[in-house]
Amino acid sequence: MIEWNALFIVFLLLLLAGTAVRWRLTKINVDHLMKYGHVVPEEFRGEIEAETLSRMTRYTAESSRFASLESLFDDAVLVLALFAGFFPWLAGIAAVWNPQPLWAGLLFFTLLYIAGTILNIPFSLYGTFVIEKKFGFSTITPRLWLMDLLKSFLISVILLVLLMTPVLALIEYGGPDGWLWAWLFFALFQVFVIWLYPIVVAPLFNRYEPVRNETLREMILSMVKKAGLRASGVYQVDAGKRSRHSNAYFTGLGKTKRIVLYDTLLHTHTAEEILSVLAHEIGHWKKRHVLKQLALIGFFSLPVFYLVFRMIGWPPLYRTFGFGEMTPYAGILLAAILLKPAVFFLSPLGAMISRKFERDSDRYTLELMGSTGALRDALKRLAKDNLANLHPHPLYVWFYYSHPPLTERIRRLRDMETVKGP
Repeated sequence: MIEWNALFIVFLLLLLAGTAVRWRLTKINVDHLMKYGHVVPEEFRGEIEAETLSRMTRYTAESSRFASLESLFDDAVLVLALFAGFFPWLAGIAAVWNPQPLWAGLLFFTLLYIAGTILNIPFSLYGTFVIEKKFGFSTITPRLWLMDLLKSFLISVILLVLLMTPVLALIEYGGPDGWLWAWLFFALFQVFVIWLYPIVVAPLFNRYEPVRNETLREMILSMVKKAGLRASGVYQVDAGKRSRHSNAYFTGLGKTKRIVLYDTLLHTHTAEEILSVLAHEIGHWKKRHVLKQLALIGFFSLPVFYLVFRMIGWPPLYRTFGFGEMTPYAGILLAAILLKPAVFFLSPLGAMISRKFERDSDRYTLELMGSTGALRDALKRLAKDNLANLHPHPLYVWFYYSHPPLTERIRRLRDMETVKGP
């Protein structure tokens, strides 16, 4: 049973504060959109018609409210699980199955993941087959959706076991320095997964192949060569079998580095626009943004691992959340739950860093292509095709956005070229 002490009261207040802030930010953002959503920003005049603008507003409002409801549900489930004694009960089930801490811990986290997956299914179904279908995005079939769910589940369980087995062993048997070795393994595991994803995980869901269009491929090879990169890392992916959303992204490390273009992007954009998007992704590559993100994760996770290690040996933690005895693998979860509000309130820091990386890559696009016109056109088309929010509230942007708002980004690209001059 929960112990109503100062620790639990402070945690509960912070958790409720996080819930309230998330709800309030969504409301502010949607209200701001409803107030200004009928106005076409200067940067999009002549590009967006009234009907499309109306669909943009409705899509953003509906998807935002749904995401807010899902987040509220997650917090409610967590609070209910705490008061119902679910976590001590689950730890007891794991211990009965195998009293050895390592195996009991693996079962404990696997069962938690299964429970979370089951609870998320209704939200995934509604988001995919109701909201996304309603606005003309979803093309996925129920069979493919189910196959994706099963594949994701199996891959996640495998990665969970690969990560948690050494971490649990090091914390249980590694002595005073076990947390440091666990952190080092976690950092290396992050690198391994990013390296592995493009060549093992991603192909299980989609078909990746070099860009088919011969003329476009030659243009891409020329650009990649100009950037000083190997030419074999630009692929197209059959994303259209799941959604009509368009995108491009950079992934991988070392020899697995690749730039991926959605087939939907290739079908709806001009060659110059595609090259500009590619130049932006090359900018992430050249600026070593993935390595910098890994370094930042390692830097910030080091004190977190130390703090968690200290917390799992702290008896009040277990008493507070209804545990009769100290169980290190359960302590990891309890520490994560306790730190959940702090992670949420620190999320704007990660968003700010990500936005800086995006601005740096935009600047590199100008260096590589000599102009930002094609990228501005590509962003306008992407905004229209993806029904993006053209009027996000500044506070919502500051807290959540990993990219600068589209109007700000296009304006900055235009000013960047103006400053450069002829």
